[in-house]
Amino acid sequence: MGVELAYTDAVKRDTRDLYAKVARFIPEIEWAAHAPVIAEINRLKREKNAVILAHNYMTPEIFHCVGDFVGDSLALAREAARTDAKVIVQAGVHFMAETSKILSPEKTVLIPDTRAGCSLASSITGADVRLLRQKYPGLPVITYVNTSAEVKAESDVCCTSGNAVKVVEETARQFGVDTVIMIPDKYLARNIAAKTGVKVITWEGACEVHERFTAQEIRDYRASHPGIVVLAHPECPPEVVAEADFAGSTAAMIGYVGDRKPQRVVMITECSMSDNVALEHPEVDFVRPCNLCPHMKRITLEGILHSLGTMTTEVVVDPVIAARAKLAVDRMLAIK
Repeated sequence: MGVELAYTDAVKRDTRDLYAKVARFIPEIEWAAHAPVIAEINRLKREKNAVILAHNYMTPEIFHCVGDFVGDSLALAREAARTDAKVIVQAGVHFMAETSKILSPEKTVLIPDTRAGCSLASSITGADVRLLRQKYPGLPVITYVNTSAEVKAESDVCCTSGNAVKVVEETARQFGVDTVIMIPDKYLARNIAAKTGVKVITWEGACEVHERFTAQEIRDYRASHPGIVVLAHPECPPEVVAEADFAGSTAAMIGYVGDRKPQRVVMITECSMSDNVALEHPEVDFVRPCNLCPHMKRITLEGILHSLGTMTTEVVVDPVIAARAKLAVDRMLAIK
């Protein structure tokens, strides 16, 4: 890009407040490498009228230092749709960038690394959904937002981990059925079914991060850290959720820590999220889990800088598919 990036006195001064946010996790020697890139990213954002959507699983230097909106995937897309920015850079995985494009079709949506995928999104296709409909005629299809635009387009309604119980119950009521199809995460579907009176037909998809946690790990945490509070994501296997003190979406887990201020906590989810929440709550002792998402970690500061500087890689969704997918998202948003 022809830009000479150095840790000058000016860069140090301009990023001092940002470093104060992340100093607990990033030593000064590493900050000297991060700061010039962060400063240039933030300059380019102003120049190009761009915003960066930073998912909860981003590393702290991305989440706290260049992210304009932070949170879970759907919340990020909705926030971006409300802004006047012309460019959206998705610091997350590909299905998230597609959702941003669906909700902001007039904006340019970029993803810094096209290899940033998702085991859930790759586990099912639109053709698979059509076959499910043939096998189970008349049953509504509820699709987790962690899916491609093509799969959303074949669905009746979307859901998040946070609103899945409401969506399942309301969709069953609207369709007049006692059984729904819920795809693609088999564990999320089973955990949600356990909270409702609705039968759920599942798909054999799973999050490669959350499925690795075990109930024995939870018991080991409790043995090593007496009194620890265990928060689990509902993408974890049901036996893991059963061992936890609380199970909920990333937003719900963050809310739990903020509201209840447990003395010691472990978040059974991707470990960068634990780091990011820990920085917001220094009074809470966080025991760090160690399962990283390899796809999320493809997004780096250097990749974001290159993406903004070169306006690559643009995410495009076929307008016909986008319109159908948006219907499924809008039906979800209509459920209160």
